[in-house]
Amino acid sequence: MIFSCHRKCMHIFIGAEKMNKPSSIGRTHDFQSLSPGIFRASTIVFDSYEDFVARKSRQPDGFSYGVTGTPTHRELEGRIAALEGANHCVVLPSGQAALVSAILPFVNSGDHILISDACYGGLKAFACDWLARLGVDIDVYPANVGKEIASYILPSTRMICLESPGTISMEMPDVPEIVAEAKRRGILTMIDNTWASPLGFRPMQHGVDLSIEAATKFFGGHSDLLMGSISTNDFKLYEKLRESQAVMGFAVSSDDCFLVLRGLETFALRFAEQSKSALEVANWLRSHPIIDRVLFAALPDDPGHAIWKRDFTASGCLFSFVLKPAPDRAIAAFFNALKVFSIGASWGGTHSLIAYYPASIQKARRFAPSDQPIFRLSIGLENTQRLIADLDQGLAQYSAHQAL
Repeated sequence: MIFSCHRKCMHIFIGAEKMNKPSSIGRTHDFQSLSPGIFRASTIVFDSYEDFVARKSRQPDGFSYGVTGTPTHRELEGRIAALEGANHCVVLPSGQAALVSAILPFVNSGDHILISDACYGGLKAFACDWLARLGVDIDVYPANVGKEIASYILPSTRMICLESPGTISMEMPDVPEIVAEAKRRGILTMIDNTWASPLGFRPMQHGVDLSIEAATKFFGGHSDLLMGSISTNDFKLYEKLRESQAVMGFAVSSDDCFLVLRGLETFALRFAEQSKSALEVANWLRSHPIIDRVLFAALPDDPGHAIWKRDFTASGCLFSFVLKPAPDRAIAAFFNALKVFSIGASWGGTHSLIAYYPASIQKARRFAPSDQPIFRLSIGLENTQRLIADLDQGLAQYSAHQAL
């Protein structure tokens, strides 16, 4: 299985070479470079009065003010759109900004939206604490739902927000079934596709309206920037996204765009290696006596495996696990013993990370798959055996403090 997934990732890399081919942005008159140019601007200047007056008519792709981008931004947006198999893309200053921008322009007071019970916490907070205050009706649905989504849809439902798999507990929804039901009723769909990235899952091929990526993660790849993207095939949605970017002032640094463009040069290689290593670590954890359950759809015994195998071509670097119950002192001993894994909540970079989510988070959910604490791993580019050895000695400390 590990080799098969690695081979799929390498196949994607070969196909992605054309997408990563430098365009004319690194070329000026008689100067040409493999590196894209960085255009920094707040004010955009025009050659004539007529050009200045007509600047708004050139939106959403044209240039009118720095907040909606420069040629550096358009180069990155084009690169991401190509990866997604989409016609249009807008980059935004963070993954959370992308999630907010994928919803706010398209809902009004009195509308009903559905969000996954396992979605990113920032999205859930925005919906339940902010949109609800503005009169939007919010409801959550089970994160592993399929055609049963129909029972949660109301006549006023405007949008269904998906994440595949769930951000911590890793449930796998049936995206094609949900999208099919939404299309029958004229409901918009958006998905946070960061876990698999376009190399592992392409939402546009399944009819999703808006695909969101936290470019902070895999695209940037080095844990040194914040960025998000929204891709779509619908020009009207794209126009609205560009308008909302200007209205909300969601400007993105040209320098950060350059860093993501540079990250994309090695993205497929990193993704393939990290996916392979993640499967090795996950399979090792499955056999450890202190592990209660590994939450990873790429594993054959995972409840979401059939959907993952049908729709996905890779498994990414992120998965979770549940340990057999122990007091807090055992959890602290486990974390404090780790030497290779850093403790941090983000993921997708070259360095391996571990994050902790207490039982209270799961107990607060409506459709939680577990009432136990969850540990989440992001596998980087370190030697896999070093990572396994680090976890092994950490789990030994957990066991030693379990019965004290």
